[in-house]
Amino acid sequence: MEIDKEKIMKAGKITSQTKVYARTIVKKGVPLIEIAEKIESKILELGGKPAFPVNLSMNEIAAHYTPVHDDKTLASGLLKVDFGVHIDGWTADNSFSVNLDGSEENRKLINAAEEALKKALDAIKLNVSTDQIGSVISKVMESHGFSPIINLSGHSMEHYSLHAGISIPNINDGRDIKLKEGIYAIEPFATPGSGKIRDGKPSGIYELKSEKNPRSPVAREVLKYIIKEHSTLPFCSRWIFKKFGSRGLFTLKELERNGNLHQFSQLVEISGSKVSQAEETILVEKDRVTVTTL
Repeated sequence: MEIDKEKIMKAGKITSQTKVYARTIVKKGVPLIEIAEKIESKILELGGKPAFPVNLSMNEIAAHYTPVHDDKTLASGLLKVDFGVHIDGWTADNSFSVNLDGSEENRKLINAAEEALKKALDAIKLNVSTDQIGSVISKVMESHGFSPIINLSGHSMEHYSLHAGISIPNINDGRDIKLKEGIYAIEPFATPGSGKIRDGKPSGIYELKSEKNPRSPVAREVLKYIIKEHSTLPFCSRWIFKKFGSRGLFTLKELERNGNLHQFSQLVEISGSKVSQAEETILVEKDRVTVTTL
């Protein structure tokens, strides 16, 4: 399928506008569920749809924390705000980190991730090697006295696919893949810790893996809704609860057991150290590279 540049650019523009809004509402002590739902509502208001549930991961949680329907967690510490927009399956992905405690270490971690992202974006062109990008990111991180997260990476994106097969590492991993024309997310993560993540608690974020029929009528109803509303893009239990109530939450478990859904884990830095993140989406073409989310 040929890419739809108009929809890709529109998704990026809505992401950029939403980011400006998000920075005004992310404050210490605000419930994470309030932040997530306001960001998701703003995306809809601007004419897009969330490409995945808003991730609001604090401190040592690097990614994949989205509030559940009755979440009481308040924003604090080093908060990563990671969200995406899609227009008919054409996606934009971005993130930024906020220092809600006024900590000097948080400030330095945010600067390291942001500088690594900027230098990586400057280095990208058609046929650049993923190793070159990873080398740029890791050198910037190390110059700030931090480590990149080596088992998290940027990624290629395709129609209704956020992670489309090509990984863009935060180190030189020796794979030497050349970037062709397409859409990519570049996302450095910085930490003073060991530089690796592990699986944590279940996230409540799901992805469709199979359309095979489950046994119960309610499960078939929920599955039909997921296919229609989200296709193969990630969604969360909070969204299903809004539509189906408590029975929807029980049904998610049935669909997971039946092999229809995969539930992602929260991603936690293995030494318990804080993690910062910065991310933008780029469109690589023969004659230019465009950051769609700025």
